[in-house]
Amino acid sequence: MNKVVIVDEKFCFPGETQLTVHKTSLFFPGDGFIVYDPKGEILFRFDSYGPESKPKDELVLMDSSGKCLLTLLRKKPSLRQRWEGYIGEKAEHQDPILSVCRSSIIGRSSLVVEVYGDPDEEYQIEGSYPQRCCKIYIEKENSSKEAVAEIKRKVDPSTKVMLGKDVFLLCLKPVFDSAFAMGLVLILDQMYGDDVDDDAQEVDPTLEDSSS
Repeated sequence: MNKVVIVDEKFCFPGETQLTVHKTSLFFPGDGFIVYDPKGEILFRFDSYGPESKPKDELVLMDSSGKCLLTLLRKKPSLRQRWEGYIGEKAEHQDPILSVCRSSIIGRSSLVVEVYGDPDEEYQIEGSYPQRCCKIYIEKENSSKEAVAEIKRKVDPSTKVMLGKDVFLLCLKPVFDSAFAMGLVLILDQMYGDDVDDDAQEVDPTLEDSSS
């Protein structure tokens, strides 16, 4: 696949890569994320400093030093739970680089991700985030799709025991922007969290509604 750079080229690994994502409990249960690269070094951070149950309208993905890489804002009102993404700290009149929304306001639906550029690109996220089992696909010109990233449960290599859902893998195809992928994880977590009862809303796309 071609190199996909949305946030920064330095976050595009040359080979297939597995990042370990840890949902942290610094002040409240599940109040942030720490993402480790294959060498065990911190790659990304997200800190919210608030109760997990409280919806958040602004998410900021940071690098290991605390630099803002991506700002994600919830659009209100939005029947399809629309989010928009901005490079770095959002400035006044800054245009978004991406948007994320449900493909339908009813029934079981995937998420549609639009990346604005020349040309624009479209992605779909299908599967169950609460079960930590979903894939990110890029839409191809011939109406086919290609998996570029996957969220899945992590197994302890020494004990062969599957870890809890607070620790999972973000698996990336070569040269796919890992910061962009982690930004999508933050949005998934806000939309669906760990509530398996919401699973029925997450699988298989349906007819897209024009409301947003």
